[in-house]
Amino acid sequence: MLDTVGIIMSASQTPPPVPAAIGGDTPTLLVKIFGKDRPGITAGLFETLAAYSVDVVDIEQVVTRGRITLCALVTTPGGDGAEGSLRATVHTWAESMRLQAEIISGRGDNRPRGTGRSHVTVLGNPLTAEAAAAVAARITGVGGNIDRIFRLAKYPVTAVEFAVSGTETEALRTALAPESAALGVDIAVVAAGLHRRAQRLVVMDVDSTLIQDEVIELFAAHAGCEEKVAEVTAAAMRGELDFEQSLHARVALLEGLDESVVDKVRSEVRLTPGARTLIRTLKRLGYQVGVVSGGFTQVTDDLKERLGLDFASANTLEIVDGKLTGRVVGEVVDRAGKARLLRRFAAEAGVPLAQTVAIGDGANDLDMLNTAGLGVAFNAKPVVQEAAHTAVNVPFLDTVLYLLGITREEVEAADAARA
Repeated sequence: MLDTVGIIMSASQTPPPVPAAIGGDTPTLLVKIFGKDRPGITAGLFETLAAYSVDVVDIEQVVTRGRITLCALVTTPGGDGAEGSLRATVHTWAESMRLQAEIISGRGDNRPRGTGRSHVTVLGNPLTAEAAAAVAARITGVGGNIDRIFRLAKYPVTAVEFAVSGTETEALRTALAPESAALGVDIAVVAAGLHRRAQRLVVMDVDSTLIQDEVIELFAAHAGCEEKVAEVTAAAMRGELDFEQSLHARVALLEGLDESVVDKVRSEVRLTPGARTLIRTLKRLGYQVGVVSGGFTQVTDDLKERLGLDFASANTLEIVDGKLTGRVVGEVVDRAGKARLLRRFAAEAGVPLAQTVAIGDGANDLDMLNTAGLGVAFNAKPVVQEAAHTAVNVPFLDTVLYLLGITREEVEAADAARA
């Protein structure tokens, strides 16, 4: 056994040679193939190139509506007449496959990408050519270069991602913000890097974000004061009233309700379209997910159990002798409280704040959205959309996945594997 280990260790001490980097003066060929896609094209091209002992420097392949574009950057073969022979052979092979080929001589690899790298995600329903043109022009206008464009989803919205270099993320975000409002598309700009693949924490507001309802209004409907409570709620969400004062005023109107109303309200809660998909997908990817709410633990605790959430915190309605007292107990979860809870959840999850995502719709979510690494205003009030990092204005909560670089195909593939 010791001899075997010694042999293995000795072998491991002699690593394979590292190939030399392609220098700027190294002759290279860009081989482009395009036409109707079918199995075997990629293998066929590289089998053809292999006969000339070339090195592969870069590969890019895209298939759009059954049409393939395949690009291979390879070193130019040595020897008299080798390049001409390669060109003729590639063209002959392409013709046999009913494809077109183009071969361009040059030197070196692709030019290095500029500093300052970002992902720009654009959501449209629909995504118009006008919007795509305006986004591309804005990127170019601030010195950015579009290195790659990739479709993330084709339904229920069209989502595409631009990989951009050459300009800082904040400058790019500032430049693109006006286009979002003017063109009716949602645009998210996040910094590129390994952090996008790292474990994250996602924390959501509940009322009008995770669910379609305002929980206190559901309670108020059973107390016969729904209209009055709705007026106060709307003013608070617009930032016109102090949240804590408005909370106490609204809860006071619930005094005397029987505690059996709690079960009725739980049954009336409607999840936002895409909420289950969002949470299910995040959990499969190893994310931790939590909720913070200006609503009530009597509902959020039930949601935590039903949806498998990691964290949940909200206000608690006081119940004495089977009746609501019209008061809340404990520390009030208000605007500042939501930000504190985000920090606490992140610490408990072992996730840096820079790796957190917060989602909300109201003014009382603003501190949380600005504390998170990425704050997403979901169908939010104007004051919230203006202050958040990005806004989503479609009624599907799972579109947030696209902002994280997760494609619709990946979501569906995971669901199919689970079935």
